[in-house]
Amino acid sequence: MEIETQKMFINGEWVYAASGKTKDVINPATGEVFARVTRGDREDARRAIKAAREAFDEGSWSDGPATDRAALLIKFADEMEARVDEIARIESMNNGKTVTEASYDVYDSAACLRYYAGICTKPSGQTYNVPSPDVHAMTIREPIGVVGMIVAWNFPISLAMWKLAPALAAGNTIILKPASATPLSAIKLFEIMEHVGFPKGVVNLVLGGGSDVGDELAKNTDVDKIAFTGSIEAGQSVMRAAATNIKGICLELGGKSPIVVFDDADFENAVDYAAFGMFYNQGEVCSASSRIIIQDTIYDKFVKALVKVTKQIKLGNGLDEGVTMGPLVTKEHMEKVLAYIEKGKEEGAKVLVGGGRATEGELAKGYFVQPTIFGDCTPDMTIVQEEIFGPVLCLQKFHTEKEAIELANGTTYGLAAGVFSKDIGKALRVVKKIRAGITWVNEFGPVYNEAPWGGYKQSGIGRELGTYGFDEFTEIKQVNVLLKPEPTGWFGPVD
Repeated sequence: MEIETQKMFINGEWVYAASGKTKDVINPATGEVFARVTRGDREDARRAIKAAREAFDEGSWSDGPATDRAALLIKFADEMEARVDEIARIESMNNGKTVTEASYDVYDSAACLRYYAGICTKPSGQTYNVPSPDVHAMTIREPIGVVGMIVAWNFPISLAMWKLAPALAAGNTIILKPASATPLSAIKLFEIMEHVGFPKGVVNLVLGGGSDVGDELAKNTDVDKIAFTGSIEAGQSVMRAAATNIKGICLELGGKSPIVVFDDADFENAVDYAAFGMFYNQGEVCSASSRIIIQDTIYDKFVKALVKVTKQIKLGNGLDEGVTMGPLVTKEHMEKVLAYIEKGKEEGAKVLVGGGRATEGELAKGYFVQPTIFGDCTPDMTIVQEEIFGPVLCLQKFHTEKEAIELANGTTYGLAAGVFSKDIGKALRVVKKIRAGITWVNEFGPVYNEAPWGGYKQSGIGRELGTYGFDEFTEIKQVNVLLKPEPTGWFGPVD
């Protein structure tokens, strides 16, 4: 059966890449090609940028009533929820995650749209009592202009929406480049946007690679801002490219997030969240709890319970009922994760469960990695320092609170962290000392559209979500009005 090539969306039309190139899309659960998409390059990116620039400069979207933008975002959210089963199924087949997880992503993305529809009409400035009594000084917020968006493959819908929703709410025009491996759900989102009536040129979708499409978005002077989610290495490339024309950037990069478990924690709760924080979405999560730092007095008991929970994880095709962990996104990524597992063994970490590729029965066809836990991990180990981005968990032990904080801060990352203790004073004291942008106490993982998301250190620049996420897509303009116009006389009288 011939597979139809799916198109990208530029200036209100579905189009093929100018080069005519295509890319096969593989189901990671089966290793089989199940879709095909057009593959764009710089020429297609420039077409999209031109369309977005013209749409912004024309002004009907950015200068029109915010209530109109809000109404369109709500229609978008309603239509997404009406098609949740279809979108989630496509996402599961493309990304590998379970259909339950994919459904949650769709609902949460719809909620994100509704949140920013509410924010649409509420950007606020300030007024100032300046030394000149006859001057009215104030600030206003305006849209930045054309925004290029580059998103990762682990949460294709959610990560796109964290950028799309606030940028559109603020009145910007956009070009989205989804990850090359996971373009299908983005295509569905743009089908919905076309259906609900987004104006021509306001929303554009370009499919292609980061080295050409992504680089063009970052370097092109008609793009005013780049919003990026991905690895540190890719983020550095975007940052260098954007520096050529000093455009704004928001980077949400990697993590090596710790959970600190004190011996006075609610034991079952801590074990449950340690497993959830690591193995949700196959561990392909920037904020995954990939380091569990456990007080020595409960270490052995905690490890035993955590291993037992981990052995209950059911690997399989994300579309199948009862499956709680799907495959990794691509063969190349699976091999990268397996190489890290071998590195951990070489460096002396002890495999407590898992430790390799899952090849039983139908799993042999896909890119499945066993949920893996390493014990006896030391701070110098590669698997402790580097982001693996797969279902590989490192366990460390501590004796004192000071030692726990040092271990928690012992990497170049600073995205997220969790602390488990019934002593809330102690938990908050430790949270204050941990260098991370998102923290939880006695839980780990929930993301709220209302609260800012972003990291310290090499985990990124800027914030997404909440009012901070809206502000990222606006410029602040100072406005000064002289209420009683009269000459300054600085250079003498004016005849």
